[in-house]
Amino acid sequence: MPNKKLAASIVGLSLLVGAGAGAYAGANLQEIKAYLNADLKVRVNGSVVQLNDQQGSAILPITYEGNTYLPVRAVANALQVAVDYDAANQEVILGEKVNGTPLNAEKFNDYTYTKDPTQTTYKNKDYKEAYYYHDGSGGPTLIITPDKKYQTLHLKIAALDKDLTDIKIKDLDSNALLKDVGTISPNDGLKDIEVNIGNVKTVTISLQVKDGGGYFVPLIDSYYK
Repeated sequence: MPNKKLAASIVGLSLLVGAGAGAYAGANLQEIKAYLNADLKVRVNGSVVQLNDQQGSAILPITYEGNTYLPVRAVANALQVAVDYDAANQEVILGEKVNGTPLNAEKFNDYTYTKDPTQTTYKNKDYKEAYYYHDGSGGPTLIITPDKKYQTLHLKIAALDKDLTDIKIKDLDSNALLKDVGTISPNDGLKDIEVNIGNVKTVTISLQVKDGGGYFVPLIDSYYK
């Protein structure tokens, strides 16, 4: 597993996370004298990787009293593990969050977004907010933005009246295929699709809708972890 291989390469190293200057106000911090270490290399699966900050700029490890410290965000990116910083609780969160975060809590393309109860209701349950598309062909691409904060996407989607085909979930920035779902039929009901989205900023969900068919995606019951 890539995570274990990198962890073995940096065993004993402590990790630092970047936070805004405002986060330090009133914090219990102690000033130290440390050194940037340009000689230290980090390997992932045998290949040397460049550690970068959130803006893509190169950063160096820090050596302090014989220990080496690496920025946790850069290491998480190299591992393709989601990382987030909870300023209120002063917590670094790696990987899946304990509680799921609904899709509508983050940015999303609202082209087929609806709160109309006649469209947000599926099998007699009103899901309040949804992506809804019906009685058309082709099918607009759905775009959601986890913004590298989450490890897993739990997407619920139902086919309305006709099969949904050629369903592909991709990383918008790299065009990498995250999951080829294939086909969902109306008989499948509200299908739960799990996708690894570690270190992914924007996700696209493309699909083909047959003439007279459609799709339904509840935005609250679909969630990130």
